[in-house]
Amino acid sequence: MSRPRCYVASPLGFSETTRPWYRDVLLPTLAEVVEPVDPWALTSDEEIAEEYGAGRQREIALEIGRRNIEAIRSCDLLVAQLDGQEADSGTVAELGFAAGLDLRCYGIRSDLRQAGEPGVALNLQVAAFVALHGGTIEPTLDALMTRLHADFGR
Repeated sequence: MSRPRCYVASPLGFSETTRPWYRDVLLPTLAEVVEPVDPWALTSDEEIAEEYGAGRQREIALEIGRRNIEAIRSCDLLVAQLDGQEADSGTVAELGFAAGLDLRCYGIRSDLRQAGEPGVALNLQVAAFVALHGGTIEPTLDALMTRLHADFGR
């Protein structure tokens, strides 16, 4: 039985301090249950530098977005990293798009700060998108993995 394809939405690839956890912990852990689709691997640093050097910042930005859209469409579910005072807008946009495509969405929010209305850990619309198709927002990666094992039988 093949593992379901899972788009991994997060801002973690932007920062030197978060890339190692994303690459060395999150992706391999998810791979125990799902086939992670890593949007950070869809475009190389060299490609971005070449396009920026040629003055094509807008073109490469839109191309990256198009690649992410196609990657989400190719998946069965989405996992979003939702920490921060406000969850990252790109991550939330990817989550909303996936929910609109009827994909089950899950979140990890280990941030201790309350960032939403009473009763939800973050913005009510984000919580509603996650709940729409039976997903959950979990407080730890371990809790998320327990949920994914339960939902996908691995």
